[in-house]
Parts: sequence; structure tokens; C-alpha cells
Amino acid sequence: MPINILMPALSPTMEKGNLAKWLKKEGDKVKSGDVIAEIETDKATMEVEAIDEGTIAKILVPEGTQDVPVNDVIAVLAGEGEDVKAAGSAKPSASAAPPKSAEKTAGKPAEAAAPAPAAPKAAPPPAAAPAPQAAAQSNGHGGRVFSSPLARRLAKDAGIDVSMIAGTGPHGRVVARDVEQAKSGKGLKAPAAAPSGAPAIAPTMSDKQILSLFEPGSYDIVPHDGMRRTIAQRLTASIQNVPHFYLTIDCDIGKLLAAREEINAAAPKDNEKKPLYKISVNDFVIKAMAVALQRIPNCNVSWTESGMVKHHHSDVGVAVAMPGGLITPIIRKAETKTLSTISNEMKDFAARARSRKLKPEEYQGGTTAVSNLGMYGISHFTAVINPPHATILAVGTSEERPVVRGGKIEIAHMMSVTLSCDHRAIDGALGAELIGAFKQLIENPVMMMV
Repeated sequence: MPINILMPALSPTMEKGNLAKWLKKEGDKVKSGDVIAEIETDKATMEVEAIDEGTIAKILVPEGTQDVPVNDVIAVLAGEGEDVKAAGSAKPSASAAPPKSAEKTAGKPAEAAAPAPAAPKAAPPPAAAPAPQAAAQSNGHGGRVFSSPLARRLAKDAGIDVSMIAGTGPHGRVVARDVEQAKSGKGLKAPAAAPSGAPAIAPTMSDKQILSLFEPGSYDIVPHDGMRRTIAQRLTASIQNVPHFYLTIDCDIGKLLAAREEINAAAPKDNEKKPLYKISVNDFVIKAMAVALQRIPNCNVSWTESGMVKHHHSDVGVAVAMPGGLITPIIRKAETKTLSTISNEMKDFAARARSRKLKPEEYQGGTTAVSNLGMYGISHFTAVINPPHATILAVGTSEERPVVRGGKIEIAHMMSVTLSCDHRAIDGALGAELIGAFKQLIENPVMMMV
């Protein structure tokens, strides 16, 4: 019988994806391992492999389609010996959960894409405009929002939830002119009130209220992409659900800068006389944080409601800026790696992150994170914890400052770092031990090698 190819879940938190490109067309034969499509998530572009053999009988979701829900049927595969035409004309069966054959459609077992039992529940994604074929959608009050196909398409392109638009067509139907009005902040409904018994949340201004503060025509609206929406959801959830506290300490990195200069000067060269590595201050920071977590293992943890997850290794995520947002590729087992290895891994991660070519396993998980804004001249800042991490280290710039030593004022290269801690997992004294261990290592880099 025909095999449904479903929209795969390429990460534990993925609920929708964009079908960027089909690499096979209707009538093409495929075999196990063939790459059949490219899917864009909020973080990366991923290749989807076929496991079943057969012929592409029908492509149901054209390339370029955005916000395709996970487990929606995107194509139909005719098995060996099946009538391709008949398979293509058969109506695919839809279900809320993927059938067993769907485990193969993502190129990996379905259980690999399921969230780990200990992982915190991800914040739900914001409401999106419905797919063009949908006749209507709920307005959050148990009713339905009626809209024209053109209005739904325009709303989707503009990144506007059609259920938030006040319709002026027959019987309140949302039409194209309503979407055009909504783009300028006009004709939007007020947010729905929280249901009875729901916890009170501080009210925020609606889109309409915000835009009403500015003169019409004095601004442009750029719709949020998937990455920006995901960042907003997760950071909001982190601040609301994780009790943060912050510890700041100043580090004298004079010895580190001297060691860095010596290491880079002694770096071996390739055939083109280019050094095989170039260590940065951030590479020392990653290594020092990894070793510090090994020395204070009660900080190398993740909070879950059922118990404390104590990690064996220091997997350090490192914030990398990319167009439209940021991503945190992870240096796995960083405490075991040399500075040159960390440096080269980070250069590779940064390059692939900016072109959205990282694999989910390269940026998901981790036990802590480092965010460095020193290259922008920022002397001090606090960072938001990225669950399931219990800590994140915010690193400022290194600068010459006057310090008092033995009753005399001297000039030293100082760097301020701030540790954000999840108070559910780490108490103040324990966090102080961790940042103290980091300071000892970063000020005496030779101790990282012991």
C-alpha cells in the first residue's frame, strides 16, 4: 500500500517547519538513504533522507511552503511493484500521531526526536496564520474565524495571526483589505482575556496599543521569522520560570594574554605557511568554565521536578550571533579537549551556524553556556539561562584598569564576568564556589592543563 511521507520532527521542540526544497520529483525512484528534501527549522536547514524504497507518486506540499506542522503528510511513496498512478490518486490518511512507517521518513527513528523525559516542557509557539487550504480557525473563544483565501495568504505572508484581525466582510469575514489595515496596526482585536482560574500575568500592550503611540507612516513592520519567535518564547519562559541570581567577579588575565601570545606564536604551520590554530581569549574562557564545573560538580547539573540531573562531562554551549538571532553550538566534553581543539571546533561551528548548517545534536542540550560581548566593548552584562542549563557565564571586555597591590596602584588587564544561576539547583554559596574556581583557572591558565 502507499507509504505516507510525513513532515519530520527534526528536534524535540520542533512543531512546524518550512519545506524549503524538494530534491526529488514525482515519478523519481528513491532508495534508502536518498536525500529527498530540505527542511528549514528555526535554527538550521536539514536534509531529509528516505528509508523506504519506491517511487514518488505524489508531492502534496510544494517547496517553499512555510509552517508545515510536524506529522502532516507531505508526499506519497508507491512501494515496489505498486501502481504509481493509483498510489498518487489515493487519499492519504491523516492522524494526530505518526504511524510506525513514519519513523522512517525523517531518516532516523521517531524516538530520537522525542523529548527526553527530564527535559522541561517547551513554551508553546505563537499562533500563526492558517494554511491556505483551511476554511476557518478557532478564535480562542470556541468560535471560528471566517476569512477569504486571499486574506489568509496575505496574513500568513505578513506574519499576522488572522484570528486577531477584525473582519469587515459579510458576517464578519476577514477579507484582504482587513489584512492591509492590520499591517499598519489598525483593525486588530484586543487580546483574549485569561480563562477563569488561570494565574494572573502582568498585562502587556497589544500590537494595536503599541502602534497607536506612533504616527501612521512613520514606521515599517518586519514580520518575525521562526528563529526570532522561538528566541522570544524561550527567553520569556526562562525569565518567568527560572529564578535567576547573579554573581560578578573581576579577573586579572595578564598571565592568560601572555600565554595566548606564546601559544599562537608557536603554532605549527600548514603547507601555505598559515597557522593551524589561533587561540582566542574566549577559547580560554570555555576551557576554564569546563574545568571549573568538574571541580565544583554540584554546579554541573540540570533541574527537573523529579530530581537533580548531575552531568559527568562539561558540555559548554557558546553563543554565536547570526542573522536574525543567535544559536549556541556545544563543545562536548570540553574539559577533556585542548585549547587548539576547542578553537578549531568553534571556528567550524561559527561558520556553519551563520549559514544555518548546524545539526540539531550540535546545538541542543549542553550543561552550561558562555556568552561573550567583550569584542563589542561591553564591560559587564547579565545573561539569561537557557534551560535545561543551570548556569550561563556572561563575559565582558578585557581592559587596563588601576588595581591596588601591596598598597601600590598598578595597571592590570582586567575582565569582568557574571555568572547567572538557577536558584532551584544552585544556592548562592555554591555559585560563588563555581565562579571562584573559574577565576582561579582563568588567572592561572597553566592550571587548566593539570
